[in-house]
Amino acid sequence: MTGAEYFVLRFEPHDDLKKRIAAFTHERNIQAGAIVSGVGSLEDVHLRFANRPEGTKLHGPHEILSLTGTLSVNGLHLHLSVADTNGQVTGGHLLDDNLVYTTAEIVIAVFTDISFKREIDPTYGYKELQIQKKAP
Repeated sequence: MTGAEYFVLRFEPHDDLKKRIAAFTHERNIQAGAIVSGVGSLEDVHLRFANRPEGTKLHGPHEILSLTGTLSVNGLHLHLSVADTNGQVTGGHLLDDNLVYTTAEIVIAVFTDISFKREIDPTYGYKELQIQKKAP
């Protein structure tokens, strides 16, 4: 069983969602964490869809339906799903330039006895999660 400490954050209009999460991760020197909950709205969305090398930008208000992923000073892996003003849903890998519209409310769990690393997995060549137990 892994112990955890929880943090609740609110980001304000025009904040960059990923950059703010990354800054929090580095300020706290987080070795292993996870997004527990993420809701709010974005004025600009920037996602990378599955198996695509480049990102796609969407403009106009979008509701954050879910934000999930793992975080560490050794790397972030975050996914986002959003709905536009017609309720059309899209999602993908969170990139920079996702700008908060009215608010973003994020709950982060920081694990106390494990650390995350990212190492190249030879199957596809991506840096994948490696979980390590911290020394007592």
